[in-house]
Amino acid sequence: MARLTDAKLRTIKPGPKPQKVADGNGLILLVSPAGARSWRYRYIRAGKDHVLTLGAYPEVGLALARQRRDTALAALRDGRDPAIAIRPPQAAPTVRTFEAEARAWHDANRRMWAPHHAGDVIASLEREVFPLIGATPVAGITAPAVLEVLRVVEARGATEKAHRLRQRIQAVMDHAVALGHAPANPVTSLRRVLAPVIRTGRRPAAGTLEEARAILRAAEAIPAHPVTRMALRLLALTAVRPGELRGARWEEFQGLDGPDPVWIIPALRMKTTRERQADTPDHLVPLAPAAVETLIAVRTLTGRGPIPFPSWRSAHTPMSENAIGYLLNRAGLHGRHVPHGWRATFSTVMNDRRPGDRLVIDLMLAHVAKDEVERVYNRARHAPLRREIAEEWARLLMEGMPPAADLLILPRK
Repeated sequence: MARLTDAKLRTIKPGPKPQKVADGNGLILLVSPAGARSWRYRYIRAGKDHVLTLGAYPEVGLALARQRRDTALAALRDGRDPAIAIRPPQAAPTVRTFEAEARAWHDANRRMWAPHHAGDVIASLEREVFPLIGATPVAGITAPAVLEVLRVVEARGATEKAHRLRQRIQAVMDHAVALGHAPANPVTSLRRVLAPVIRTGRRPAAGTLEEARAILRAAEAIPAHPVTRMALRLLALTAVRPGELRGARWEEFQGLDGPDPVWIIPALRMKTTRERQADTPDHLVPLAPAAVETLIAVRTLTGRGPIPFPSWRSAHTPMSENAIGYLLNRAGLHGRHVPHGWRATFSTVMNDRRPGDRLVIDLMLAHVAKDEVERVYNRARHAPLRREIAEEWARLLMEGMPPAADLLILPRK
């Protein structure tokens, strides 16, 4: 029968010699002359006496000491080593997944990137890579596993995107190797395995106003998400770069209910390094009535979030960089027109109609000036003329097209 109680333990005083106070079934409390107290379990195994330390008192109380004694006793009866039985379970080592490594890499580098590029990088990994290998330990990533991810992208015809993803995955693995989270980078061997990117020079684009209308009409008529349709229409009306449209935020659109509505694209979201310089002004895009109508229509769908054209997965993530291109391809326009092609179409049509306004049209496209004369000319901004050209382009392009609100009720994909 157990003889110790918590009350009795508190009354035990150290003496000139070590004391052994028994509790029963081999459990004793050893009290040193200096006052240190520790629990011991005495047992016989294979004909030999053994003493097992169970912990110091009062950190290990009476109840826990008895529990450990009982665990050791049960192990002894089962023929197991009591010393091993009472060891606390070792915490499983933390497994560093590929997704965790990729997010750490992204956090370490995004300050060096333009905001829209940083968003594109993490969005591409979240969409294409994490669902397949995100949960895999980064130390266990293999070349065949990564190749399988990239082949899925290649199968959609997005060869250039597959190469960009390979570069990003390789950079993540370089990060893991440098920090000792992976033994080697298996991705370096994949560059020559992927299908080559075929450079075709100029991007395909409509060359006439009639062709531009036909392309827009065909793409808007097929089943699609209405936000994608709206994005295509605004891209055509404004001739901005697709990435600038995808990364737009509602606060960039000013005066939509006034006489001079404008889209102010921050210089930090522009494409080139020179366009992102601190002393470079923001890019101003005058909005024609058709563009305002498109924004008002899409606001009924996405106005509660920060982004006019978000991903269908999240209101805080821009739509896929391929969404508008897929819409054009599904309309049978592959090889005839790409999202970026609206810039070339706008330039071709409006330069043909207004040859004396070439420099202003270049300014509207945010092209970097080639010499000091053009830089001085650009600084004048020419806001009234730019608005006149934007409204003329919109009237020409929208001839015979349905109102933007009708795009909300057309069949969805």
